[in-house]
Amino acid sequence: MLIRSLTLATLLAIAGPLFAADGDSPLDMDKGRARPLIVIAPSTVDPTWVSLKKSLDEPANRKGFTDRNMVLYTVLNLMGQRDGKDLGPQDTAALIRSLKLGAGAKTKVILVGKDGEKKLEQSDAIKLEEIFSAVDQLPAAEKEFTATVAAPVAEAEPAAKGAKAGKSSKPAKSAKPPEMPDD
Repeated sequence: MLIRSLTLATLLAIAGPLFAADGDSPLDMDKGRARPLIVIAPSTVDPTWVSLKKSLDEPANRKGFTDRNMVLYTVLNLMGQRDGKDLGPQDTAALIRSLKLGAGAKTKVILVGKDGEKKLEQSDAIKLEEIFSAVDQLPAAEKEFTATVAAPVAEAEPAAKGAKAGKSSKPAKSAKPPEMPDD
């Protein structure tokens, strides 16, 4: 009995962190819905971040950003944000872990596709137009991925619309109970 308990405790101690690290990234909620653009910079006055922020503040570029189903993640001074809303320290650490970045003090700009794969990774200064062209050149396979993720949701909506508003649907009664076999 003691051996079984120790074996189980050892397995949980080893496997627990692996299961916890599997799906805890904030990028998982955007998979199939949006293209995350992640900017990781050592400070808020980093020239790459400042130039991208200026570009995104222009109305035409902001419209292009939203038309391409993109969301902006920033990690500045180890403080994470998603579209201007703060992420907790654990979510920020999970975001960095999920990108599998090596150690470095350089600014990184990473574009992740709707399929969750990195499409662009740049350590130098990059212009917003280059990011937009990378998104526009993404293969049709990513568009198919988006369609397959959205299809189950689209199929569920007509069933919900078929029900009358205000009334709950009751399960149908079976004609007769199943017969018990004779032993």
